Amino acid sequence: MLVNIQKDLQNLADKEQAKNLQRFFKTGKGEYGEGDLFLGLKVPQVRKIVAKYYKTTELNDLEVLLSNNFHEIRLTAFLILVKKYEHAKNENEKKKIVDFYLANLERANNWDLVDLSAPRILGAYLLDKLSEDREVLYDLVSSSNLWRQRVAILATFTFIKNEQFTDVLKISLLLLNHQHDLIHKAIGWMLRELGKKDQFLLEKFLQENYKKIPRTTLRYSIERFEKEKRLKFLKGQF
Repeated sequence: MLVNIQKDLQNLADKEQAKNLQRFFKTGKGEYGEGDLFLGLKVPQVRKIVAKYYKTTELNDLEVLLSNNFHEIRLTAFLILVKKYEHAKNENEKKKIVDFYLANLERANNWDLVDLSAPRILGAYLLDKLSEDREVLYDLVSSSNLWRQRVAILATFTFIKNEQFTDVLKISLLLLNHQHDLIHKAIGWMLRELGKKDQFLLEKFLQENYKKIPRTTLRYSIERFEKEKRLKFLKGQF
């Protein structure tokens, strides 16, 4: 099975596309994706492989795939894990998948790997859980690892879709002083999603924390505002 998955992915490799992806995902020295390797596949190509193999792939197979140096092979593993979670038959299966996901988070070492998995695995699992179960999100926030912190904020996407807003506001507040642009963008994105559901609550959060909010976060969060209101928020005139 493992051989077949990797062979199918490698057969789709595109050297020119790989070069483009290595630039796009900032793999140069000192950049956030430093040293990552690409086969040159597009996400729809990966999804076709996922659909072909997810039913017959076991967690130990995914562990091997996640240890692979090629980005798209790790992406395949995470997307298979998403599929397995969505088709889990009971709570025990779901918990096993979530535990596996958390144990292998170090392999989610770029924003696409996080964004395509965190809401649909961790966020989905915690959706109907108590606040004490959600403490895992705050453990991730307190990590010094950029990607774990992004997992925490992206997991709230599922909460927002289901009109649960407490955690996205708490986590956003905890991360407002973060130094990395990828966190600023993630917070802004989630706040924008919150605003689609409750613009009054978003405006209140922005007004109360205006002086602390990174400019990138602010711009992302108010993208859907009417032009006049957007300009007022950019100038702090509200």
